[in-house]
Amino acid sequence: MVAAGGGIGGGGILVPIYILVMGFAPKNAIPLSNITVFGGAVANTWLNASKRHPLADRPLVDWDLILIMEPLTIAGALMGAFLNKLLREEILVVMLVLLLSFTAYNTLKKAIKMYKIESATMMTRLKESELTTIVHNDNQGGEVEAEDELLKNAEDQGDGDGDTTYNNMDTVENPENEELVKIMDEERSSPKRNITALVVMFVVVLFVNVMKGGGAFPSPLGIECGSTAFWAANVLMVTWILLISYKARIYLVDRYYQKENCGYKYVEGDIKWDHRSTIIYPAICALAGFFAGMFGVGGGIVKGPLMLAMGVHPKVSSASSACMILFTSFTATTSFIVFGLLIHDYALICLFTGFVATYFGQIALYYLMSKYERNSYIAFSIGGVVLLSAFLMTIQSLVSMAEGGGAHASGICGVEG
Repeated sequence: MVAAGGGIGGGGILVPIYILVMGFAPKNAIPLSNITVFGGAVANTWLNASKRHPLADRPLVDWDLILIMEPLTIAGALMGAFLNKLLREEILVVMLVLLLSFTAYNTLKKAIKMYKIESATMMTRLKESELTTIVHNDNQGGEVEAEDELLKNAEDQGDGDGDTTYNNMDTVENPENEELVKIMDEERSSPKRNITALVVMFVVVLFVNVMKGGGAFPSPLGIECGSTAFWAANVLMVTWILLISYKARIYLVDRYYQKENCGYKYVEGDIKWDHRSTIIYPAICALAGFFAGMFGVGGGIVKGPLMLAMGVHPKVSSASSACMILFTSFTATTSFIVFGLLIHDYALICLFTGFVATYFGQIALYYLMSKYERNSYIAFSIGGVVLLSAFLMTIQSLVSMAEGGGAHASGICGVEG
């Protein structure tokens, strides 16, 4: 419920709980955590599907942002997962604590800053309201005469041809503005092109990942871990993802110049996908995915704070992050089912729990945000989850090492007990 508003899943909290409280082995706790996150992502995406951007006439989910962020995040996660198998657990624990602590600090710092800005804005509105009331009371005596004069002027102007009412209609005759109208119309609904590209990318990655197998499970095609075919499959996945990313970059850069040429007006939180941003932000996402894969945590716990740091509107960040988690958690859940790592009876309960908790958690948070006019609550939600994840995953890792479990590197094709 706490993670619902931030749209980041909460896997960093669930895995330690399933291991320390419920007594599951890590190989079972991670799949159960993943399907719980998947249930939450379904609820989040369902609730966000009908919501609109707070500052523009378009969906709340930013599909351009997802299209450029998600592919390279997955590529980074694939490479990070290999390093996870090679490094000793002591090193991973220290690096994980440093990463999550640093992320939590910066996110909560930004949340406090947002909160202070919102408080200052509310105070300014209150003072303006009080001033308006005072002026209204002082001028109440002459209000009737002023209204009569305005009505008389309006009636005198009513005999004209009314051109002033439609002084902006000449934009339709301007080719550049026709292009702007076309772009605005396209943005009013979710782009099928972006969604199709993401779905196809995930299907191919899932298929190749399942077919190649790994150290903990056999390949359906008989591919041995560490063989030439095994590494060829991994190279194929990364190459496919990079190809999708390259195509996405070309599309977004072309779209950027179209918007620039027709005078498109960006709103607060929008990112201009020019030549520079389509390289810098995806590179950061690849690094975020690398850390997510290396530490075995969900990408949302890294991408949520990242989008806030990029200046994305908190509501857009939350909705977009939840949508990305839907893709990644579904892919991972399917893999766990195929390889028999998911305990089915518990999985149904976890799926239901994740859905219900997230559903009511998001409704409650959005009610509070609407009532108190504070988007900073989303940032507090993300920062709180990351901080709690750092604490719980540290405890879980220390307990695991104290019990002698997984304190050494197992190798790429090693089987974890």
